[in-house]
Amino acid sequence: MARTIDQQIAATQAKLARLKSRQKASETRRKIIVGSVVISNALKEPEKARALAALLRRAVTREVDQKELVGLLAELDKAAKTAAPRNVEDRP
Repeated sequence: MARTIDQQIAATQAKLARLKSRQKASETRRKIIVGSVVISNALKEPEKARALAALLRRAVTREVDQKELVGLLAELDKAAKTAAPRNVEDRP
């Protein structure tokens, strides 16, 4: 039996919803991977730790998000202190 136009539309909309869900999951996974690499690298290199901490403090404005980052910022600050302080002359 042939499907009606309404059934075809419903099936297509369901397929679109599944594809959008897969796309969102893929984007989320990509963000997690990139974030993990960036954090791991920053914790190993003091200059990058300092830069990432500064970026997060500047860019993260929602209080709930800031609270979530307290521990990470403390780790980044600790990693940044392992480097010698920057002189004004050393800046590019």
